[in-house]
Amino acid sequence: QLQLVESGGGLVQAGGSLRLSCAASGRTFSTYTMGWFRQAPGKEREFVSAIRWRSGSTYSVDSVKGRFTISRANAKNMVYLQMNSLKPEDTAVYYCAGSRDVLGFPRQPDQYAYWGQGTQVTVSS
Repeated sequence: QLQLVESGGGLVQAGGSLRLSCAASGRTFSTYTMGWFRQAPGKEREFVSAIRWRSGSTYSVDSVKGRFTISRANAKNMVYLQMNSLKPEDTAVYYCAGSRDVLGFPRQPDQYAYWGQGTQVTVSS
């Protein structure tokens, strides 16, 4: 019963920046981890980054470390993904997701019960 809405996607040149936002509403009290996934054309949906609501601990895949930063504003039930130094291979639909897993950083799509509709990020060369 968690509702998620993403925004902030768009078209950007290589080397540019975008900030994605995810607004959460509903049963947020049972959601322990928020994550960002992406799905490029012809590819499987893949994990990008996650943050624990209560501790603020974060985890990101190696391909985006140093370029992407996940953060949250707990009182607003908002999660952000700041994306810098964007590359054409970052082009994908980006999804915000919520997990009820108590421990760790879930990295598989089936570990997340709630999903947003996705926002398109296109990086041109």
